[in-house]
Amino acid sequence: MKRAHEKKLPDKEIHLVGRIGWLRAAVLGANDGIISTASLILGVASAASSRDEALLAGVAGLVAGAMSMAAGEYVSVSSQADTERADLGRERRELAASPARETDELAAIYVARGVHRHLARQVAQQLMAKDALAAHARDELGISEITTARPIQAALASAATFSIGAAAPLALVLVSPPPVLVPVVAAGSLVFLAVLGFVGARAGGAGIVRGTIRVTFWGTLAMAATTGLGFLFGTVVK
Repeated sequence: MKRAHEKKLPDKEIHLVGRIGWLRAAVLGANDGIISTASLILGVASAASSRDEALLAGVAGLVAGAMSMAAGEYVSVSSQADTERADLGRERRELAASPARETDELAAIYVARGVHRHLARQVAQQLMAKDALAAHARDELGISEITTARPIQAALASAATFSIGAAAPLALVLVSPPPVLVPVVAAGSLVFLAVLGFVGARAGGAGIVRGTIRVTFWGTLAMAATTGLGFLFGTVVK
């Protein structure tokens, strides 16, 4: 039995900020997959093309878009990771050259946050003794395990979710009769976008209504633009 004076440690809290890395890439990938593929299909279909041509255009858009999203995310997040490594390398050299000055710098950060100067000095010394680089990375540079850049994770998440998102309007093409292909793909894609906005908002702890409206608004704008252009060019070609 536990002694009466022993205190139970508080349960570890789960914070939504830990989801930022993969959630941003996942929502961006799925959103882009639905919007770009649906817009491409609607543009081709509005030009009075056949369903097979619209489907082929959508498949090509899926493959090209998934590769583009993966490459773009990898390059972008890798650049962030390079910057983080450069900052950490410079901080490591500064710690080796003048640890006393770095301790003062860390203590000053805590004082600026409201900690008493004497206590801030003690905290800085204790953290420096345990892991000086980690302390400066977190409190001076803003780099932590939660927010650190992960290029491969971001690239895979973007490519996978883009493909899933793009598959949704493609499935609508397969089940839609040719005469109503355009309205079915447009309406169905908006429903998919609304669901994506809802899921993304719930996963990130944001407002559901605002997230859903934001996604569907830009999807509607993109699909309306490509549908109009497809109809216009199809008429001109005829």
